[in-house]
Amino acid sequence: MKSVEGNIVDLISRSIFKGRIHYSNKIESIEKDSTIVSEKYILPGLVDAHVHIESSMLSPLEYSKIALKHGVIASVTDPHEIANVCGMKGVRFMIENASLTPMKLSFGAPSCVPATPFETSGALLDSSNIETLFKQKECSHLSEMMNFPGVIYNDKEVHTKIEIAHKYNKVIDGHAPLLNGYDLRKYVKAGITTDHECTSIHEALEKISLGMKIMLRESSASIDFQNLISLINSHSDKVMFCTDDCHPDDLEKSYINGLVKRAIDQKYDIFDILTASTLTAKSHYKLNIGLLQISDCADFIVVDDLENFTVISTVIDGVEVFDGSTVLIDESNLSLINNFLVNTITDVDLQVRRSSSSINVIEVIPDSLLTKKYKYEINISDDFIHSNIEDDILKIVVLNRYVKAKASVGFIKGFTLKKGAIAGTIAHDSHNIVAVGVDDESILKAIQEVQKNKGALVVVDGEESHLLSLPIAGLMSDKDGAFVSKRYAELSQHAIRLGCCLNAPFMTLAFMSLLVIPELKLGDQGLFDVNKFEFIDLQN
Repeated sequence: MKSVEGNIVDLISRSIFKGRIHYSNKIESIEKDSTIVSEKYILPGLVDAHVHIESSMLSPLEYSKIALKHGVIASVTDPHEIANVCGMKGVRFMIENASLTPMKLSFGAPSCVPATPFETSGALLDSSNIETLFKQKECSHLSEMMNFPGVIYNDKEVHTKIEIAHKYNKVIDGHAPLLNGYDLRKYVKAGITTDHECTSIHEALEKISLGMKIMLRESSASIDFQNLISLINSHSDKVMFCTDDCHPDDLEKSYINGLVKRAIDQKYDIFDILTASTLTAKSHYKLNIGLLQISDCADFIVVDDLENFTVISTVIDGVEVFDGSTVLIDESNLSLINNFLVNTITDVDLQVRRSSSSINVIEVIPDSLLTKKYKYEINISDDFIHSNIEDDILKIVVLNRYVKAKASVGFIKGFTLKKGAIAGTIAHDSHNIVAVGVDDESILKAIQEVQKNKGALVVVDGEESHLLSLPIAGLMSDKDGAFVSKRYAELSQHAIRLGCCLNAPFMTLAFMSLLVIPELKLGDQGLFDVNKFEFIDLQN
């Protein structure tokens, strides 16, 4: 029998008292003792209610080592990134690797692989695959239903997946950016229960009024938490904290604990904060995590106080997995998985011959996954359309990495590069190669570096190139968190030296090919208007 003493935070009774907890793998007893001198606080572990582990560029095991340092004992994760590359084998790779960590990872069955029929992915997960994952008890819920038009307009395969989830009594996660009114009501009526895409209180309240749970998201590219934080006061049992996509350097700095501390700093009630960061997710997803109640799993964290909120111990099932300085998890060999075809191209394949006086340009919105459609007047004296550094109009390229295909070329505003190019195979959701640069030579070199490594993030600056190799599906490194975080931060700085002014250049780049978030994106098959849900011409 083990014990821990200090200020016990009882989330269920909404009280804090001096006491001692006796535990094995379960909480055996709790005794109040006002004479205890320890000022430490013992409270339930934190939960990330929606995360794509692949976005950390780490394997589940390596991701968990960082999460546990931050007091995050569980996460609800959607492996649709690797599923888009490697299909069922990719999903099972994640589940198998996650079995090596004591962290409680709840995997969903990816609902949209590919995300739309308008792009080329490396795999297809149909309704029979979803049923297999549920039948064999490999997945706990149906992950975000990104194909909201398919729900609204009665796509047969989409609704079959939803029906299968209902058949197995599985929670269905949502993805409904800016959806409202009749369309939203129909989406929710299908049984979809959450949304992590809200960017305003008005949007969130409409969805809550229809019965949805709302996730307060703070990702590396979409900073929505502050816009929605007041919901902690009014609807703590209807909201959850999540990161969605968190790159390794951000993850290393802080995680859900950072969001908890921000809420504490803004004087929100500690019990409302913990409800949103732990209890709501546990209840909604039926997570097997403890809440410091007798007979619960002995899952808890110890922090120095409720102001600094520094995690000094993390315990899962009665075993300390972080002691304040070291993560106590055994090392393990890592197998690799990938799906990569090299499409050989030349600078000629990147040329765009002018046929009009204006073009449709993707305009980046800083710190958001949303973009705008921008009309740009071009120089009609040129036969070809080139990047224009002065106007911040740069060429963007998406190149298929699964089958033989031509490069898809467009233009983008907001990266502010003055020289060189950046590229990578993290390109939601099909994860083809995406590149942005000021000239065709730099773009081509960046693409070729990615291809040489069969997955990487690359910065090209003249004759120099810098990269982070991603041998696991072109999405994840086989190195540890410290290495990946350092190298990724260095790459981001190299991109900034090229002139990029974005907070997260590679995270933003990764979402410029995501055809389910408005307004204008570029896929491997062309320029796509998300609002119309159809391809449009580059030139007007």
